[in-house]
Amino acid sequence: MRHLEGPLCSVDLTDRLAETSSIDGILESYLGGRGVGTKLAHDQIPFDADPLGAENRLVLAAGPMQQSRMSFTGRVSMTGLSPLTNGLVSSNAGGFLSRNLVGTGYSAIEFTGEADELLAVHVRPDGVEFESVPELEGAEVPDVTEYAASEWDLDAEQTICIGPAGENEVRFASVMTTETRAFGRGGLGAVMGSKNLKVVTFAGDDAPDVEIEFPDVAMDVHRDAATSDHSMKRQGTTAGTDYANAVEAFPTRYFSEREFEGVEGINGDAVESKKYKKGTCSQCAFACKLPTKDEERGVETEGPEFETVMAFGSNCAVDDIVDVMKSNDLCDRLGLDTISCGDTIAAYLMAEDEFGNVDLIHELVEQIGHREGVGDLLAEGTHRVADELGVHDWTVKGMEFPAHDGRHLHGQGLSFATSNRGADHMYASFYALEYPYVEKSKAVEPHGLGGKPERLVEKENHNAVLDSGVVCKFSRDFIDEETLATLFDTTYDHLQEVGERIVTLERHFNNQRGFDRDDDRLPYDIPGFPHALSEYYELRGWDEDGVVPESAVGGESGAAPADD
Repeated sequence: MRHLEGPLCSVDLTDRLAETSSIDGILESYLGGRGVGTKLAHDQIPFDADPLGAENRLVLAAGPMQQSRMSFTGRVSMTGLSPLTNGLVSSNAGGFLSRNLVGTGYSAIEFTGEADELLAVHVRPDGVEFESVPELEGAEVPDVTEYAASEWDLDAEQTICIGPAGENEVRFASVMTTETRAFGRGGLGAVMGSKNLKVVTFAGDDAPDVEIEFPDVAMDVHRDAATSDHSMKRQGTTAGTDYANAVEAFPTRYFSEREFEGVEGINGDAVESKKYKKGTCSQCAFACKLPTKDEERGVETEGPEFETVMAFGSNCAVDDIVDVMKSNDLCDRLGLDTISCGDTIAAYLMAEDEFGNVDLIHELVEQIGHREGVGDLLAEGTHRVADELGVHDWTVKGMEFPAHDGRHLHGQGLSFATSNRGADHMYASFYALEYPYVEKSKAVEPHGLGGKPERLVEKENHNAVLDSGVVCKFSRDFIDEETLATLFDTTYDHLQEVGERIVTLERHFNNQRGFDRDDDRLPYDIPGFPHALSEYYELRGWDEDGVVPESAVGGESGAAPADD
């Protein structure tokens, strides 16, 4: 099986030391990316660790496909213990970081401990340097990248950093790269902040090349991506906004409705009207990103993507795309996950009867990022503040919902419940089968759960492989099962086994932290849900409570519990 190559670089922030070690066995079994991050986190983070404590680790890993020139491969995965969900989380970001990371010669980089002052860490092929950066305290993301350019002669695409939200340990703070691309879900920016790690730079131009040969099909995929006339090339993920709204799968006014009367002001056409150039990720000819600006109001950003249009648009009852663009830009600058931030603000708007109050929304984003005023409360996330606000808790495992409403897309609803990350639409991307965004032979009816647990297991395993590859999920129209197997020089059945191994390790880790069937719940009813959940567990080989048997993880018990 074709997999990532190179040693692990372990960076101890407490003692400011770095060492390398071989992880060839892990790479051979877990591909790279999310798989490698999950294995390292499972075996080294104590099961009782505090997500914002020194014992938590952050693992950054690319995959074998970052050695190719194929489209859909400009992504990197980050894994750690989430301060939002209290479980293991992997998040991946696009942009142009991936090949700079690979160029350092390392397969993965992990950060342990915590520094006693704000640090920059410089990762080079010949080692790691530590630099105190007190002048960057409180700096927004663009200010950090400007500093990197002026002081270190490095581009934004050679950095990961946090904004004020990460420093202030907002539970849904993002880690940012290439300035506007986010490791968004799960609050890993707060983990970086808890470690006093402001920015990491990568300069691997002089690193020896790691030669991984790829079959001709990689260039076939690249050519097809370049020549395809796909709606996402014009409108990105917002191309499906009108359809989601029409089928009542578009959360509105803090999930109290599923269709937004102001959709025309925030749909794909509205976003496209503000798009002023093409945007893409490293090596990708698909170019589905959305650089947008409104000169009259002085707003410029990248996006918003569909989930942000929901969170800061329909869910907050905002029908002007420029207002959503400004919310998007504020989140990028402060380093915030737009989905969790927008949903949490929507909860507050419901409590205060302030839907549509754009000035208040933008003020709240700022207050959350800086933990000022009511923002200090909202920075805890919806799950922790719902009771105090007097609103329904619209989360799974503490993570706020994206769009693709499970009250219409029942398989996606089941997917939200089973996802080890919480309410994350990309964990299985089941919505694509139910709208459908796939060819008819692969589509399923949106209502009902019959036969869906088996498809869900396959989709979760499949996406775990993509996240380990690392391959963008928007490659679905260009990379089928046979192509994926060819790219990784194995069979698709074997890839399913790799994906299953990753999902099982995530679940096992979470089980040790107390997660079980009670956490696989939804804030709404779907007919047949309890039976489908039991069927899912049976297919996975877990018990009726959703607990992984020790035999399923090779007898490993993971990291030893920390001393009291």
